[in-house]
Amino acid sequence: MMASPLIELTQNPLKKIWVPSKNGLCEVHTSQRKVWIPHMTNSPSLIVMVGLPARGKTYISKKLTRYFNWIGVPTKAFNVGQYRRDVLKTYKSFEFFLPDNKEGLQIRRQCASRALSDVKKYLDTEGGQVAVFDATNTTRERREIIINFAEQNGYKVFFVESVCEDPEVIETNIVQVKLGSPDYSDCNNDEAIADFLKRIECYQNTYESLDEVSDKDLSFIKIMDVGRRYLVNHVLDHIQSKIVYYLMNIHITPRSIYLCRHGESDLNLKGRIGGDSGLSTRGKQFAKSLGNFILDQNIKDLKVWTSQMKRTIQTAEALHVPYEQWKAVNEIDAGVCEEMMYEEIQQNYPAEFALRDQDKYRYRYPKGESYEDLVQRLEPVIMELERQENVLVICHQAVMRCLLAYFLDKTAEELPYLKCPLHTVLKLTPVAYGCKVESIFLNIEAVNTHRERPENVDVSRPTEEALVTVPAHQ
Repeated sequence: MMASPLIELTQNPLKKIWVPSKNGLCEVHTSQRKVWIPHMTNSPSLIVMVGLPARGKTYISKKLTRYFNWIGVPTKAFNVGQYRRDVLKTYKSFEFFLPDNKEGLQIRRQCASRALSDVKKYLDTEGGQVAVFDATNTTRERREIIINFAEQNGYKVFFVESVCEDPEVIETNIVQVKLGSPDYSDCNNDEAIADFLKRIECYQNTYESLDEVSDKDLSFIKIMDVGRRYLVNHVLDHIQSKIVYYLMNIHITPRSIYLCRHGESDLNLKGRIGGDSGLSTRGKQFAKSLGNFILDQNIKDLKVWTSQMKRTIQTAEALHVPYEQWKAVNEIDAGVCEEMMYEEIQQNYPAEFALRDQDKYRYRYPKGESYEDLVQRLEPVIMELERQENVLVICHQAVMRCLLAYFLDKTAEELPYLKCPLHTVLKLTPVAYGCKVESIFLNIEAVNTHRERPENVDVSRPTEEALVTVPAHQ
């Protein structure tokens, strides 16, 4: 038996990874985010929400979707309630949800079927890897239909059930989320709350909760009373493990996360990237102002995190409070381009400079990192931020962009161009399905380090067109 010839490999210039080649050329253009990192999952996953109305199912589905998209797993949520609103246009009352309302039942089944059809389209033809089916799914009969659908299409199913008996939590959820729903745009709050409580009653008599005996062969997590207790059953793969780990870390306690960069550094003034320089005179003034700002905010039990780089530590020292250093929060590694000006990178590595402009998120510096790498490095930081309450993170431009993209649900294309100016604090306060952002400039001038994507990103572009968006510096 003849040995098959060894496959030739070539290094992809954008990501610096080895790929199969023909005649020295890459067989596939790997700069495109095709699907997902192969070792993570072999078949698409369907996450199925379970629970009565006002139990936080949509909150959980939106958070899971945002988290998976941020780490690079293409994910989309399918909210059956939205399909129902698209069909009905006008909501009248809870009577639509009564178990003996045959017309209502038929419409709800049609909407669920349409949503599953869109799930199939997303996972089979649109490059999706995870779909979140957001509906009540409170009966075993309904869940069996979904399981059969998944088996027919080769999807792995993981159920996420939210159980809550705390009337205060339920009422808070109704007030914060449901009163803003299009269903209740034409009635006052008291009427809306009364109707919604009756809507919940429509499901209660037929509700069959997931059970470790009856449903022992299913993969699921059951979240009780907003995370006071959990039941986890039959976790099959890495994706399901990530779902469990993530959901066991999130909470709904009101809090704020403060993000800022270090004070202006000596290398910032010179227009040089990376490095480990100290603060400039203005950078030290900012550090002092930051200390006063934090003091004025009177934040309860504030935790302060920095990177292990000199400029963030110098900034934190001026606060005169305890702080924790994270190596994971260090600035993106620019490899051979560390401490260079953009003008020098263009002069010495013009092709690299152009490749980075072509796909800034996926481009990896020679012997350095890409934004994609940085997101993977920051995943434990995000997980810990989800666990904590009030935190100030003193970090770096690329790091702050990655953290901000997670909280604001920004795409991989938007992430590397998010504006994170020096001497500005961003206060992020989680709200119902997103995050409120306040930008506070502390009135200490600083150099601009934001470089927009130039129009011409061709490798053969003239130098002046490559440098047209480089900010002014010494």
